[in-house]
Amino acid sequence: MTAQTITRPSAAAAPLADPRAGKYLTFHLGKEEFGIQVRHVREIMGVQDITAVPGTPRHLKGVINLRGKIIPVVDLRLKFQFPEAPFTETTCIIVVQVEQEAEQTMIGLIVDGVSEVLTLGAVDIEDPPDFGEAVDMPFVLGIAKCKGSVKILLKIEDVLTLKELRGIESVLL
Repeated sequence: MTAQTITRPSAAAAPLADPRAGKYLTFHLGKEEFGIQVRHVREIMGVQDITAVPGTPRHLKGVINLRGKIIPVVDLRLKFQFPEAPFTETTCIIVVQVEQEAEQTMIGLIVDGVSEVLTLGAVDIEDPPDFGEAVDMPFVLGIAKCKGSVKILLKIEDVLTLKELRGIESVLL
């Protein structure tokens, strides 16, 4: 009888799971497709009356009252510098919950329409391209290759910064 040594890979040698992998709600702005992690999505609703807040940037459309809670609403077309377009029957608000500096905040995102929920693996996601220092894309989590198309995955907590949110709150007070 001979002794066998079994070696197991150390934890450091084991591949780390890509935190970007998982379920994404996909939506479109014009012809472009985007995705946000489902864990951030709280609700999808039709466009309702939005109360404009004076003194806010153009992409901050205002606030809505969602079951007694005031939520800022961002027009993603304007935030991403796409041409403004009239709302249609597919235009909707995706309500997301994000954590910024240990604060939980809900934000409404106006999009042209919701597409589907996709499960993306690490092999489906690439790092965003480097366009140089002149192009800052802190809210792009990655680029997904799926079903013959490309989807831009958003780091939703960076789409609207805490500084912008606090700016809305100071105008409301």
